[in-house]
Amino acid sequence: MKYSKINIKLGMASLALLALASCGVSDSNSPGVEYMPDMYRSPSVQPYVDYENPDQMSARLPVEGTIVFTANEEDEMYNYPYAYENSFDGYELAGANLTSPIAMTKETVAEGKIVYERFCTHCHGTTGQGDGAVPTKADYPPPPAYNGNALKNLPEGKMYHTIKFGKGMMGSHASQLDPKERWTVIQYVKYLQYGESMTKPAEPETEK
Repeated sequence: MKYSKINIKLGMASLALLALASCGVSDSNSPGVEYMPDMYRSPSVQPYVDYENPDQMSARLPVEGTIVFTANEEDEMYNYPYAYENSFDGYELAGANLTSPIAMTKETVAEGKIVYERFCTHCHGTTGQGDGAVPTKADYPPPPAYNGNALKNLPEGKMYHTIKFGKGMMGSHASQLDPKERWTVIQYVKYLQYGESMTKPAEPETEK
């Protein structure tokens, strides 16, 4: 009888503790008090964390000159190291030697327009006239029109160099656009250079 009374008291105390624990939970989806939750709910492992050396960064930049792997052979060219340095000479060399690997077609111009509308219209405007929201509503000088005298003959190599490194008031867009996207948007910029045409307009003849 003595042991039965003790067992009854222990059982009642356990029920009382469970009742108190369940009453303290306000979230209907909560399981309440869990006994050793790590045994059945493993802590998630976070990326880029070296658990043996938590004070050190585990991810490292690739070795300089590393070429990104691509399963599509046609896209390999976009991952080659860029040959021109971020300087005035590099800018001029890119303009003289670098040409787009993407043909200018209705399809590539349409693809370039999508990229342009996402990343360029805020400064250059919807038609490349330099009347985007940033220069219009803020105290920034407007960029020249693409079909104006300053940019209508700008080589595509210089465009690519500027997108990669930035120039003047325009910052680098290398982190926003991968190499293929840079060449794609250049197709639409050329379209705007030509006055929204697929064909470059003929230069007016100068008097001799």
